[in-house]
Amino acid sequence: MPGLGATFGRGAATTFQQDLAESDCILIMGSNMAEAHPVGFRWPLKAREKGATLIHVDPRFTRTSAMCDMYVPIRAGSDIAFLGGLIRYVLTEDRWFRDYVRAYTNAATIISEQYADADETDGLFSGFDKTTNEYDQASWQYDNEAGRDETFQHPRCVLNLVRQHFSRYTPEMVADVCGSSCEDFLRVAKALSDNSGRDRTSAIVYAVGWTQHTTGVQTIRAAGILQLLLGNVGRPGGGIMAMRGHASIQGSTDIPTLYNLLPGYLPQPEADLDHTLAEYLDRCTEKNGYWTHLPRFMVSLLKAWYGKHAREENDWGFGWIPKIDGDYSQLATAIRMIEGKVRGMFLFGQNPAAGAPNARLNRAALGKLDWLVVRDWFETESACFWKDGPENPDPTTIGTEIFFVPAAAAAEKEGSFTNTQRLIQWHDRAVDPPGDCRSDAWFVIDLGRRLKKLYRGSRKKRDQGLRHLTWDYPDNEAVLKEINGYTVADREQVAGFDKLADDGSTACGCWIYSGVFPSEGVNLARSRQPDPKNRTNPDWGFAWPANRRMLYNRASADPEGRPWSDRKKYVWWDEERNIWTGYDVPDFEISKAPSYRPARGATGMDAIAGDAPFIMKPDGRGWLFAPRGVVDGPLPAHYEPVESPVPNLLYSRQTNPLADRRTGEMNPTAEPMDADYPIVATTVRLTEHYLSGPMSRFNSWLNELQPEMFVEISGELASEYGIRHGGWMVVETPREAIEARAMVTGRIRALTVGGARLHQIAIPFHWGYAGETTGAMANDLTPIVLEPNVGIHEAKSFTCRVRPGRLPGTEEKK
Repeated sequence: MPGLGATFGRGAATTFQQDLAESDCILIMGSNMAEAHPVGFRWPLKAREKGATLIHVDPRFTRTSAMCDMYVPIRAGSDIAFLGGLIRYVLTEDRWFRDYVRAYTNAATIISEQYADADETDGLFSGFDKTTNEYDQASWQYDNEAGRDETFQHPRCVLNLVRQHFSRYTPEMVADVCGSSCEDFLRVAKALSDNSGRDRTSAIVYAVGWTQHTTGVQTIRAAGILQLLLGNVGRPGGGIMAMRGHASIQGSTDIPTLYNLLPGYLPQPEADLDHTLAEYLDRCTEKNGYWTHLPRFMVSLLKAWYGKHAREENDWGFGWIPKIDGDYSQLATAIRMIEGKVRGMFLFGQNPAAGAPNARLNRAALGKLDWLVVRDWFETESACFWKDGPENPDPTTIGTEIFFVPAAAAAEKEGSFTNTQRLIQWHDRAVDPPGDCRSDAWFVIDLGRRLKKLYRGSRKKRDQGLRHLTWDYPDNEAVLKEINGYTVADREQVAGFDKLADDGSTACGCWIYSGVFPSEGVNLARSRQPDPKNRTNPDWGFAWPANRRMLYNRASADPEGRPWSDRKKYVWWDEERNIWTGYDVPDFEISKAPSYRPARGATGMDAIAGDAPFIMKPDGRGWLFAPRGVVDGPLPAHYEPVESPVPNLLYSRQTNPLADRRTGEMNPTAEPMDADYPIVATTVRLTEHYLSGPMSRFNSWLNELQPEMFVEISGELASEYGIRHGGWMVVETPREAIEARAMVTGRIRALTVGGARLHQIAIPFHWGYAGETTGAMANDLTPIVLEPNVGIHEAKSFTCRVRPGRLPGTEEKK
């Protein structure tokens, strides 16, 4: 989310899958879309039918690669070097869209003279504090006195800083770092450049192949910079399509299961900074742009949560919200469980015993709990770790009391899902769940009622938030109605977030969803009306915000409000009616003319000019250079994964300086260039199974299609190590060793990196010790090393060693 948010203003896909059919070129990188998102892949194929160029850059040749015009192999973990080379090519070959870049990005903005680039300090940006291992971002800020230089002559204007920063990312350097050939790299660079501009647009598609790295956020930042330079953001056939892996993973960040966010991406209050609502709002509210409305969103959220108990004299109940004082993400919590600092855990649709990185550590952590509640369809690895784990545990030594609660399957429950393109759709129940199975929503609502009853008479300060919590939901539509928002006086639904207020007169559970249930009986998530005349299909579901399918779509018109070309017409200024109009809901103030210029001292949305499409940013522009929003640098820089068999060829700084290495006895990592672990491993996904397997390995038909765990290796590696196709092999990392069948294939190949041959292997992560078919767990191999912005793990690039044969003691078992 921060990668997209820091660049454009919102941490979500900028476009929608159907719009990929309008692309002239699509770069798929960090994604195996054909296999991981096969239904959505139909839209790139439609683009190809119309003449578009499809490109796949990936460590493996997959079904996606087979359907593309170009396939380029790459070393796992080197994506920023490849994207940085594309950025350099666009600038040095003068292929950037000048009119778009000048008007719609911060390219002309001048940065503080205290700023020093990573090139000047050998891999560290200015402001790095070696004692805290953090950046002070003061030197990254705009030089407000110098302003902007739209001639791009000033040495500290953003465009020149970007140009200088990526100057070393030459085709030769890209080939040396990534293992891709110069010729292949240049073919990609030319295809993207040829298909971007006034009359043509290119899109980028990515998934967890980019995010699960210690540089994941900065990789996505690099893609955003590239798309801004090419003029592809907010335009049909362009943008960045972030592919989510679950039915509602987008929804779980919008209305977050994330510890550091409140619904609608409001920052979670911090214990040492936000003692009052006024302090929180003063710290978090922007002076310019749409985030100046944060007080309206926050007070409305508090009214939704605490109802009549939220009053102006008690800060609308702000004191009842927990304040964060550390990292409470999933993997950090697993470490605390190991340390005995967590007593209990609920698992909803989560299986850390097999699905989390360093799964062995996670199994040990579960065994340190007093109690564990697992809600699932089947007895997953996390439900039976105490008796069936690969460590052959003695149940008498595990004190965890485990409650296995039967859950309803997808077809047995109703509610809303928010898919990968921000589209909220209502899922109706097809059949009733069997026996005692219940939906997650039913369970949580019932649990909340029981807890409120239990604490009803408490006078302890810590319990007052629970006591005063609004918790009266007869069904899931009532939940969605509260999320949409209503006027407190008469409980009338609000039509959209522009109707919210900060005086306690409105309540809203998630401001970005406001409009999904605009009036009584009108659930737009349930709308299923296709529109043959409008490919955005505005009456099919509800896309946040405001049923807008493409974000930043003001950029689809030039600064004067005219379409950049008739072929790429999408949203434009109607001179006769004095409004923005088009095929989509304009992502702009509908009556703000292109000619509008802010008065001196203007604030809020009045400070956003009529030619500034990125309204969530305080200057209304896309950020090539990010003065804030990411903690590990204003520009992406290539760092090696924490475990890497090669040195960083661009800087002496080997890894991301802010990467969180959770060192400990149960989480050892290989040192850079450790000769004992010379092979790069990456985890991969198969169409036939789903995540760690609890929903697929109990299904006979799917097991018949993919019956056994395997590891993909190249013929060259197999020959070098004496491993035969279909035979057993062992893969070992500093954490664990596993055995699996070897699949010797041409789909993965050795690459030349830094002048030496480097092997890569691919490991599916769908197997475990529960289910109809069992097998070794890829996540026993992966480390807990975390990206500094979002705390995601680095499962897509780590080092290992291999050998033929099996683990000791397993031949007798099988």
